[in-house]
Amino acid sequence: MVDLWEMRKLPAGTVTLHDARRGEHRTVELEPFEIGVFAVTEGQFAEVLGIAAQHPRRPARDLSWYRAIRFCNAASEWEGLDPAYSFDGEEVTWHVDSDGYRLPTEAEWEYACRAGSIGPQYGALGEIAWTSLDGVGSPRDVGMKLPNLNGLFDTLGNVWEWCWDFLDPERYDDYRVFRGGGFADDTWSVRASVRRGGGPRMHHDDVGMRLARGAFDAESAAQGWSAQADIERGGRGGARRMGWTPRR
Repeated sequence: MVDLWEMRKLPAGTVTLHDARRGEHRTVELEPFEIGVFAVTEGQFAEVLGIAAQHPRRPARDLSWYRAIRFCNAASEWEGLDPAYSFDGEEVTWHVDSDGYRLPTEAEWEYACRAGSIGPQYGALGEIAWTSLDGVGSPRDVGMKLPNLNGLFDTLGNVWEWCWDFLDPERYDDYRVFRGGGFADDTWSVRASVRRGGGPRMHHDDVGMRLARGAFDAESAAQGWSAQADIERGGRGGARRMGWTPRR
């Protein structure tokens, strides 16, 4: 049996998200939560979903956001946890009081990635991340570069990782965020603050996922995200969401 995911519990803290285009900053206070030490691997996908894995230790990739969400629920059911998500057609609801596996919020992801650092990377890029500098044509096995100070591997480089949040609904409708940069990206893209995204049905050969866990008391808000903010900021004609174009 493939080893199940190793999770790291992170303490409460704050992270500041930057919108350089508007000169805005948003500081998020985070409660403690857990996040995967590694990206979800092909082997873990194969074990939970009963599919083949060509490279068991490489990050699972070519995943749509919907597929990542459904895997989170499958992983929860595998371990007897309450699923974090429910579906009404293609509309997904996050039940923030669930203890099941889920995607990290964007604030959680950046907080976990930075591990207290304030620069664009938490170490020398060649030592911590698989990027275009390495000249590889596909992701590498997880855990082969140095971890950050939270003990997390490959948060930068190797594959981008889906987050829960919308990218910018006014401009990109239903696009969701992915973070971290991939194996073919240059140094500008492989930075803690860079945001990209795609439609929830889209899949890309350099986008994977990392699991998170954490249940919260609020009914419709947690860890820098709120359902009401999505309603107020989202959709065509709505108010603008923060759309980060980081300087560093």
